[in-house]
Amino acid sequence: MSNFYEERATMIAAGDLQEFVPFGRDHCKHHPNALNLQLRQLQPASELWSSDGAAGLVGSLQEVTIHEKQKESWQLRKGVSEIGEEVDYDEELYVAGNMVIWSKGSKSQALAVYKAFTVDSPVQQALWCDFIISQDKSEKAYSSDEVEKCICILQSSCINMHSIEGKDYIASLPFQVANVWPTKYGLLFERSSSTHEVPPGPPREPLPTMFSMLHPLDEITPLVCKSGSLFGSSRVQYVVDHAMKIVFLNTDPSIIMTYDTVQSLHSVWALRRVKTEEENVVLKFSEQGGTPQNVASSSSLTAHLRSLSKGDSPVASPFQNYSSIHSQSRSTSSPSLHSRSPSISNMAALSRAHSPALGVHSFSGVQRFNLSSHNQSPKRHSISHSPNSNSNGSFLAPETEPIVPELCIDHLWTETITNIREKNSQASKVFITSDLCGQKFLCFLVESELQLRCVKFQESNDKTQLIFGSITNIHAKDAAPVEKIDTMLVLEGSGNLVLYTGVVRVGKVFIPGLPAPSLTMSNTMPRPSTPLDSVSTPKPLSKLLGSLDEVALFSPVPELRDSSKLHDSLYNEDCTFQQLGTYIHSIRDPVCNRVTLELSNGSMVRITIPEIATSELVQTCLQAIKFILPKEIAVQMLVKWYSVHSAPGGPSYHSEWNLFVTCLMNMMGYNTDRLAWTRNFDFEGSLSPVIAPKKARPSETGSDDDWEYLLNSDYHQNVESHLLNRSLCLSPLEVSQMKDEDFSQNLILDSSTLLFTHIPAIFFVLHLVYEELKLNTLMGEGIRSLVGLLVQLARDLKLEPYVDHYYRDYPTLVRTTGQVCTIDQGQTGFMHHPSFFTSEPPSIYQWVSSCLKGEGMPPYPYLPGICERSRLVVLSIALYILGNENSVSEDSSQYLSRITIAPQKSQAEQEENRFNFKHSTSVSSLAEQLVVWMTNVGFTLRDLETLPFGIALPIRDAIYHCREQPASDWPEAVCLLIGRQDLSKQACEGNLPKGKSVLSSDVPSGTETEEEDDGMNDMNQEVMSLIWSEDLRVQDVRRLLQSAHPVRVNVVQYPELSDHEFIEEKENRLLQLCQRTMALPVGRGMFTLFSYHPVPTEPLPIPKLNLTGRAPPRNTTVDLNSGNIDVPPNMTSWASFHNGVAAGLKIAPASQIDSAWIVYNKPKHAELANEYAGFLMALGLNGHLTKLATLNIHDYLTKGHEMTSIGLLLGVSAAKLGTMDMSITRLLSIHIPALLPPTSTELDVPHNVQVAAVVGIGLVYQGTAHRHTAEVLLAEIGRPPGPEMEYCTDRESYSLAAGLALGMVCLGHGSNLIGMSDLNVPEQLYQYMVGGHRRFQAGMHREKHKSPSYQIKEGDTINVDVTCPGATLALAMIYLKTNNRSIADWLRAPDTMYLLDFVKPEFLLLRTLARCLILWDDILPNSKWVDSNVPQIIRENSISLSEIELPCSEDLNLETLSQAHVYIIAGACLSLGFRFAGSENLSAFNCLHKFAKDFMTYLSAPNASVTGPYNLETCLSVVLLSLAMVMAGSGNLKVLQLCRFLHMKTGGEMNYGFHLAHHMALGLLFLGGGRYSLSTSNSSIAALLCALYPHFPAHSTDNRYHLQALRHLYVLAAEPRLLVPVDVDTNMPCYALLEVTYKGTQWYEQTKEELMAPTLLPELHLLKQIKVKGPRYWELLIDLSKGTQHLNQKQFQHLLLIQHFCHLPNISANQL
Repeated sequence: MSNFYEERATMIAAGDLQEFVPFGRDHCKHHPNALNLQLRQLQPASELWSSDGAAGLVGSLQEVTIHEKQKESWQLRKGVSEIGEEVDYDEELYVAGNMVIWSKGSKSQALAVYKAFTVDSPVQQALWCDFIISQDKSEKAYSSDEVEKCICILQSSCINMHSIEGKDYIASLPFQVANVWPTKYGLLFERSSSTHEVPPGPPREPLPTMFSMLHPLDEITPLVCKSGSLFGSSRVQYVVDHAMKIVFLNTDPSIIMTYDTVQSLHSVWALRRVKTEEENVVLKFSEQGGTPQNVASSSSLTAHLRSLSKGDSPVASPFQNYSSIHSQSRSTSSPSLHSRSPSISNMAALSRAHSPALGVHSFSGVQRFNLSSHNQSPKRHSISHSPNSNSNGSFLAPETEPIVPELCIDHLWTETITNIREKNSQASKVFITSDLCGQKFLCFLVESELQLRCVKFQESNDKTQLIFGSITNIHAKDAAPVEKIDTMLVLEGSGNLVLYTGVVRVGKVFIPGLPAPSLTMSNTMPRPSTPLDSVSTPKPLSKLLGSLDEVALFSPVPELRDSSKLHDSLYNEDCTFQQLGTYIHSIRDPVCNRVTLELSNGSMVRITIPEIATSELVQTCLQAIKFILPKEIAVQMLVKWYSVHSAPGGPSYHSEWNLFVTCLMNMMGYNTDRLAWTRNFDFEGSLSPVIAPKKARPSETGSDDDWEYLLNSDYHQNVESHLLNRSLCLSPLEVSQMKDEDFSQNLILDSSTLLFTHIPAIFFVLHLVYEELKLNTLMGEGIRSLVGLLVQLARDLKLEPYVDHYYRDYPTLVRTTGQVCTIDQGQTGFMHHPSFFTSEPPSIYQWVSSCLKGEGMPPYPYLPGICERSRLVVLSIALYILGNENSVSEDSSQYLSRITIAPQKSQAEQEENRFNFKHSTSVSSLAEQLVVWMTNVGFTLRDLETLPFGIALPIRDAIYHCREQPASDWPEAVCLLIGRQDLSKQACEGNLPKGKSVLSSDVPSGTETEEEDDGMNDMNQEVMSLIWSEDLRVQDVRRLLQSAHPVRVNVVQYPELSDHEFIEEKENRLLQLCQRTMALPVGRGMFTLFSYHPVPTEPLPIPKLNLTGRAPPRNTTVDLNSGNIDVPPNMTSWASFHNGVAAGLKIAPASQIDSAWIVYNKPKHAELANEYAGFLMALGLNGHLTKLATLNIHDYLTKGHEMTSIGLLLGVSAAKLGTMDMSITRLLSIHIPALLPPTSTELDVPHNVQVAAVVGIGLVYQGTAHRHTAEVLLAEIGRPPGPEMEYCTDRESYSLAAGLALGMVCLGHGSNLIGMSDLNVPEQLYQYMVGGHRRFQAGMHREKHKSPSYQIKEGDTINVDVTCPGATLALAMIYLKTNNRSIADWLRAPDTMYLLDFVKPEFLLLRTLARCLILWDDILPNSKWVDSNVPQIIRENSISLSEIELPCSEDLNLETLSQAHVYIIAGACLSLGFRFAGSENLSAFNCLHKFAKDFMTYLSAPNASVTGPYNLETCLSVVLLSLAMVMAGSGNLKVLQLCRFLHMKTGGEMNYGFHLAHHMALGLLFLGGGRYSLSTSNSSIAALLCALYPHFPAHSTDNRYHLQALRHLYVLAAEPRLLVPVDVDTNMPCYALLEVTYKGTQWYEQTKEELMAPTLLPELHLLKQIKVKGPRYWELLIDLSKGTQHLNQKQFQHLLLIQHFCHLPNISANQL
């Protein structure tokens, strides 16, 4: 026991020892499927220890039964993050029974199940595999391709693949699989060889044993094997050898290790894509090899693979198939070939890259049985066909078409044959490990011989192949690699755990809590001799270092450095270990530096192997020294350091550096115990060595030693040598010289040590590390530590310039005198002075300073991979200060000299990324190059902040230049480096954390209870309060447009009124007010346009339409349903339709909506059906109706509900605007008799639905000039009324709809209507407009119009009252903006009284409008132009709008004249509105405002009755709408006042239609809450003509002249034009000054205008650029001449991200 205690005393136990239980096992118990898994016996390991000892777990595992015995299994791997960043956790894949459980977790985060899969049959194997999704299958494409990360689950008959994106695939397997392996390319299958498969006779080839599958949708193809023979000719064939088993497969490098069971040999193969020539050899496609026998053999394989359907037993089938093929002399029509498994061939047809366009000869056929569809190379086509194919090059019968292989294994190495080979020496475990110097070894464990065989391999210089070296045997029972620290753990037969790096033994690993197997057991291993054996005077320190004669033990990393508690508890409480005499049985699941040990009692523990060094400084120094030393010495040095560093109770973080210095100097030959500054090193980190014994026996009195300690301290000596001491006459204290006698004699370096000859090289690289650390302000502490070591070495090497250099840098740290260790003169010759060693110390500061002064400098030496900052600084100075652009892009050798140990070792792989720059030499472009280069090499703002300020200044200067004028196309990283996050976010538009909230509100509905139902509480207050900050106009609009609260019915009861009459009076008043209430929803829809993102789980809230009133003073309710007065039937049907549309239009086009949600909103009550109809139309207008399933559309239409049909037809057409979509055309045609064949059954389609369908046809065919459609619509404008009351009511609206639709179909085509000249469209329209003889009805419908019985007798002439509006607007739209004068002249108002009498004054409005729209460019925004449209006769004789007295004349009809006058003026005003829609043009506004005022005064004038109040109200409404169009979205106060005034007028002539017009004007004014405006594109004008048609309904059910549903088509003209600046830092909308530059046009030069955003922009096609100006934000320029893609109108609600000057982390202007 004493012996054991001794051992324990010298190695302080430490450990991150955790009991390990696979997480999946626990999860399985609670998994719903656990019933059929009898996992009851799997108790936790701790219970097992106490109960039945070592047999516990193993025993219970055998009892787990799932039909037959099935063990659990699991594998671990390093965590892979989905984004590709560094993650440190383990992922576990656990398989038991039918379940696969994938979990993730680490020390810091708890384990959690990521995914669990349950399949139908027991899982044979589960694995991770990355499939490549790529069209191009060449080797090169691999680096860049997308990878689909999958998990594959193998069952007996099929393999399931689940990708992390959520795609699932199932591939059925045509054979029994023994094993699946993940490769770089896809999956590799090993076919299990069935026992009774006899080797086939000579004419047949055996079936392949290995197959590959490159993607779940690809076919399984056989593997090709290329084996080199002795004579250099290599043989290519399928892998058919049953004796060959795969034992290991690695992805990088892509190699396979196989074991030949017959010869008992292991071989290594490279796995790669098959080359075309190899493919041809195997497929026997070459002319010479094409004998029938060969063809048959390759097709027999194909046949076999394809004939196995799931039902066949794969074992028996080869013979049935083979016999049938061969017996029928290989005829292609062999019956067995038709029994192919459908699953495989159909899957093949789904091939990812299958291109139908390949040539016939490429054999791609219907299914893809070869690679042709992947590498579509012409080589393929030249392959001559095998004899089966006919001469005319038709396809081979698909049955015999061969399967083309995709992967090939290429032989690399086979182990040498030894005589004494046991029969079963198959490797049980294989892995690749690399040693501390990066040499790679392939290690395989042959358990039967207790041998670990390690083969060294390396890449050849041209990187094309691997070269294998000699084999080394290590005695071992088990082994596992420790990747993170380039070592491997070996479990020796004796039970010791030993660490190796490559084949060099490092030392034993000691696990606290597990006793060493036997302390007396002699160690059979040979030891590498150590250079430290000759240390002369071992002091306590060298005990800690331990020469390698003693066993060096490593302890796993302790979590807490205070390991005493841990160690006590492990020893005292948990004695089961000792009692059971456990030992380590095997090692498994290595990840990073963690590994699981299986103990003999069945429990498992997971340990962590300590890292090489924890402090950054030591790591850097070790890297540098390793880089410079020859490999063998480097490995020895690292092994020595590791054994010291990781000894039990090894150093804490602070004392690691001291330990490193001591270890390094010992290896250089110093005696560190005699050296003054290393002797006092403090290895505890906390307690100083002098105080330590004091703690043991505290004494009250103190002692002199304390004083001595103080006097000897560094601090005291620094103060004493201070310059002030002399001037203050402080005499130095006497220090007792008690310790200095040791130092009087000179110390001599021991020249026999490991690193003695390399001291100069090591010194030089450490000096370069010192210069590198100077460039990191965070490493000041490290530099100070390093100086001590460097000074000592410089003195001993007698390098004065270096000592001087350090003294200048750190005068307080470098003593002028110090202990010098002499180096034997005889020995200096042995020192190796490398070629790169310079007598003058290289200094980075001096190099930079010389560059700035313009002096020449020698290249600065640097260590690749270690001194990266030095390289960065040198190159950036060369580029930016010296202006040499090639420094970063081509050759940097004139500025940097690379240090290499041996000249032949090229560091090409570490060469920096090369970037090609545009060569221009102005400063800004140099700055740009510098910034772009720095981001490319991974330099970030954080790095910039740790550079010393002076060094960073040039870089900051470049950044400053770039920040002011950034290019708009820089990648995100560059924008972040220059501190313009606004640009980087703009680049990935809409990456705002709360993207929706800036422009549309997140307020959940129902927050404001008292007004939750007015339908306007989803408006985004934030932006609106910025736009209209001074007043409460938004609240006012909301008050005017709400229709959910009862109205106030204010009627005074006169004395003579009885109570009953008074009630009737109130109800009549309410009926008047309700006309207004019912007109509000259309305006409200405009106001709330696209402002809401619905929650998919809740129905859309539709505010109710409240038609009740409250009468003051008692607030009694007034209701229309009391029966006292007559209320028109169906009065509210259209109002609720509009209400539904308004609610539906709140939904933003970007919302996530699906068919189910639309159906889910369907109301339960029939009375809400109209609202739902409106809702459907709205969904069409905002583009969501395309998601509604055709089935549902059919459902709704068959209900025969008129409103639903109207809403649905218009909605679907609007959603498919201009697409000529066939299915929608069919849908619409059913509702239009004219589009049905003449013989078809007459469907009883309601008239309004026909109107909607006709407009729908116009929308779907908009702008296409489709001949047949145009012809039908042209005829429909003048369709005569049919027999027996058919078509005789509301004919006007149908004719108008046909005209509008015709106009849309031929929109803007003008005279170039191709292929329609025989239709005489304009002439026909002219005739419809002015009247005349009806032409003979052409076409298929003439039969219908011959019937003699008519309700209306029209005779031969056209009824102009019906056809004129449609024809006029059709002409306007066909010739829109064409400036065609001849057509325009047709539309001029008549200038004689005689002719004026023939035209309805209302039609003059339309003619004037049409004429102005055609002469688009002539429209001028002033009243003079408006008046110029009025013919002279009217101008001279009509009442001007302001005069009072009437002119008297006999022969003139004053009424006609004055009506014509007002309508012509209204028409001109309306055209002005169209021309300047959404432009906020000031002169247009003033002009229209003046006319609106004029009309208002005229209305109250005494002679208004001549013109007629109705006509004046109509004209006023038209002018108001024009005003609102010009000011759309701007919320202009003057227009708002007009609307508010008209809102209050409820009596007299004010009917439903005028209210509708006024509130539409109000809605347009605040379109989309100020976020939207109107566009003036052709399509928008067509939509607005439908929506604002200037004849308003007389009452709420009036559709005679114009279908009310069309009023909502304004949505098609609305476009988002609000530019909202968002502050990047606060993510809130804010104000910013913009400078907008207009392109020059024929009316004005290129001009600039300043706007304060948030503001509505003018139409983008008019703008050249937008620039953010103003003192608070960085400039930002958006160039619109390059196209408006980053203000992409529909998706991107113009969010402009801008950034404060003051919030920048970098320097702002005043600092530079």
